[in-house]
Order: sequence, then C-alpha cells, then structure tokens
Amino acid sequence: MGIKSKIILISGPTASGKSSFAIKVAKKITGEIINADSMQVYKQLNILTARPKKNGQKNIKHHLYGFQSVTKKFSTGAWLKLVKDKIKEIQKRNKVPILVGGTGLYYKSITEGLVKMPNISLRFRNKVRLLQKKIGQKKFYINLIRIDPLVKNQINPNDVQRTIRA
Repeated sequence: MGIKSKIILISGPTASGKSSFAIKVAKKITGEIINADSMQVYKQLNILTARPKKNGQKNIKHHLYGFQSVTKKFSTGAWLKLVKDKIKEIQKRNKVPILVGGTGLYYKSITEGLVKMPNISLRFRNKVRLLQKKIGQKKFYINLIRIDPLVKNQINPNDVQRTIRA
C-alpha cells in the first residue's frame, strides 16, 4: 500500500471547524489525526493556535501537535519526514491517517513532494545577505532583475527572503 492510499486531507481557514470535523470523520472511519498546521507543531503556541485540547480530542489519537520548541528551527522538510513515518505507523494499525490544518505548503509537500533546492554554501548565502543589507532591498532587487528579468513576475520587490534566495 503506497503512502498516498487512504489518506484524508482536511484543509481550510482558521476557525473553520477543521478539527471538530476531523474528529467526527476519525470516529466514523477509525482514523487518527495528524497535524498539518505549521504553528501547531510548537509547544509554546498552544494559546495562539486553535490546537485541540487534550480533553477535546474525543479519544482519537492526535499526532505532531505541540512537540517542537520555538527556539529550534523546524522546516517543511522535517515535518514531511515525520508525517510520512506517522502515516506508515497509523496504516500499520489499519487506521486511516487524517491530516488536518491550514498550511498549504505542508499539503503540497505531502502530495507533490518538495522542490529540490540547490546546495548553496553558508559562506555564499552570508555574502548575499550582507550585500542586500549594504545596498538596500530596492537596489538589490533592481540588480536581481538585471540578472534574471523573470524574477519581476515571480517575486514581490519587498520580499527580502525570496529576493535573497533567488
């Protein structure tokens, strides 16, 4: 059985009832819920997010909620590795994994995989960051467009992180 077989994805905006709907579905089909919300992975953000309360989980197993410290880096790639393991684990118990959350990149990574990023040295990345700080975002973006005119249609001039990454 492939990882994509018998997986339910429940997505939607904040406070749209995803979690309560997922619990109803899980009860009906003997499923287990996996977090697909990038903020709900963090221990310290339980008040700021609509993370299901322990007593509100209605005897349905919930996975990957509140396990990561906000002081540590956590990427979509790290989430994807963990979620694939959880899916296999749940399927071995003959239950259906139900991914619940609003992080589109998480859903894209599980359905399409991650984009292969080139391996760029830390030294080079730091040089680019220093250049951007030295000349400012506006000049940095103009120089980037000179090198790659297609960037103009793909990256907002004020998006520092994507501009530096490009």
